[in-house]
Amino acid sequence: MEKFSIETDRLVIRPLALGDYDAWYQGFDSRKVSQHAFDDGQLDMSICDLDWFQNLVAHHQELWEKDDTYIFAVFDKTGQHIGMLNIATLVRTNMQWGELGYFIHNQHWRKGFAYEALSALVEASWKELGFHHLEAQISPKNNASQQLAEKLGFVYECRRSKFAFEDGQWVDKDIYSKNLHDQPSN
Repeated sequence: MEKFSIETDRLVIRPLALGDYDAWYQGFDSRKVSQHAFDDGQLDMSICDLDWFQNLVAHHQELWEKDDTYIFAVFDKTGQHIGMLNIATLVRTNMQWGELGYFIHNQHWRKGFAYEALSALVEASWKELGFHHLEAQISPKNNASQQLAEKLGFVYECRRSKFAFEDGQWVDKDIYSKNLHDQPSN
């Protein structure tokens, strides 16, 4: 699958490149303290030197080439790093099924960036990546992500009990999904 970029009114969404190190680092280094349980807040960036970043970019490239995970950086039009998006391939064969994930640096919350970026990526997932079904796996307590999924047109499917291993324990996930054939003009 060939790499591609997406532009919206305010954002550029594309795979990380080696020249993105300074903006990427600044995005993480400028994070505010944690705002709630679903926010990592400030991170220790001491290991994230240029060599580490080059390995990260190479790893993202490998995942892309294997059709494993498509990872996108989100920048505003000034080049400021806003966050990251990804689509992980769950099943290709006769399903074309992927999992949508994202984070926006907390200093950029409440500005509509997540909705703008994910709307564009969902559209590209059908056209550029060939997915038919996307799902988001969301903590039952993460109301903001549930509301965002619904705003994006995802529909609540179910709760998967003890579905994901996080922070040393198995946790439940609410599943929200969206299908290509449910979209207008498809």
